[in-house]
Amino acid sequence: MSANTINIKLRVWRQEGPEAQGRFEEYELNDVPTAASFLEMMDLLNEKLISEGKEPVAFDHDCREGICGACSMFINGRAHGPDTGITTCQLHMRKFKDGEVITVEPWRAKPFPIIKDLMVDRSALDKIQQAGGYISVNTGGAPDANSIPIPKSVADEAFDAATCIGCGACVATCKNASAMLFVAAKVSHLALLPQGRVEAERRVKAMIAKMDELGFGSCTNTGACEVECPKNVSIAHIARLNREYIKAGLKS
Repeated sequence: MSANTINIKLRVWRQEGPEAQGRFEEYELNDVPTAASFLEMMDLLNEKLISEGKEPVAFDHDCREGICGACSMFINGRAHGPDTGITTCQLHMRKFKDGEVITVEPWRAKPFPIIKDLMVDRSALDKIQQAGGYISVNTGGAPDANSIPIPKSVADEAFDAATCIGCGACVATCKNASAMLFVAAKVSHLALLPQGRVEAERRVKAMIAKMDELGFGSCTNTGACEVECPKNVSIAHIARLNREYIKAGLKS
């Protein structure tokens, strides 16, 4: 082993399907480059398993650039692993020690049923988005850049909300499996902009109703969602979500 590699032990959740009984399986990996990403380490594990004639570990991934949010894993008890402001694919093995035991689990939340191993069905978030997280009014052609002045502070806050990638870390981290930070980010992003105000009341009521229908829990007010969010979306947006919901109720 060189100074730039480590030996690790892995406890990985294996589950053949949604109805199957899951269990942890243990593996050892030697000479893992510390410069490798966590997903590259998982690739090395799967190469080892395939070479031994065993079933590789199923896990989600796509862009591997911290953009899509597909790489959803619970690592040593934390969503996306022992670092802040990153997705699993941005986590590197230099964050772990030689000989460390690393426990890898899927998101654990009732609205996210396990498909296989570390893969979960996160389509519930898509359904919330489809319920109202969009602008459908006809705005005509593209307006001139300065035809609708938006204060920089408002634009910055809208962009902060828009950085949410819908990975589900907030849901998996919350002890009530609440999707409030996700919904708040989507509602807040559009509520702050004039183009989104037209449908603001319908949007917030429809998205919250769909969230409740799909079995997500209520907000715990612990702030765990903000801590584990890979894009550092602020829980201040939850306060705006609540204000928007109350206003919509009073107007209707």
